[in-house]
Amino acid sequence: MELLGVGSRIKHPSFGDGVVIRLHKRIYDVCFIEGGIKPVSKDFSVEVIEHIEPEYSVSFSEAEDALIKILREWSDVTEVVTIADKWKNGTLVLRPGDRSLKESEVPVDVFFNKIVMLRDRLRVMEQKINAHKVLTNEEKFDLQQYITRIYGSLTTFNILFKHRGDQFEGQRS
Repeated sequence: MELLGVGSRIKHPSFGDGVVIRLHKRIYDVCFIEGGIKPVSKDFSVEVIEHIEPEYSVSFSEAEDALIKILREWSDVTEVVTIADKWKNGTLVLRPGDRSLKESEVPVDVFFNKIVMLRDRLRVMEQKINAHKVLTNEEKFDLQQYITRIYGSLTTFNILFKHRGDQFEGQRS
């Protein structure tokens, strides 16, 4: 079926006469005289009574979804991960064994954000390994094992996360 714009009139073999009222990626929303609003696949063959050229071929929400997907895959934009309430405004104190050396203090929020960035970059590396076109499945599996072990080493920091679903997960026994 040719690409239709909003306002195009069609005749559907089952639903009868209708008007395209909304465009989506793979379907049209069509308001039929007898059946109300129904989705119609863009691939479905219908009789076009009046063709209106589409002003655009993707909706704002589809463009937004595509942009979010691209940003997640190719940038350092991270999702919002919440620190456990008990650590908010806390301080991490690093005290050397040698008492003549000065201790260092780091806000727990800053330390937590570094851990989250590390986790997100590991996830991106994992995605790139899995999507790599040259690596064999065996090589991908070997690299995946290292990433799993890294996640396991980082489970120590799970106490900082507010939500369990955000925590690191190592290899399960």
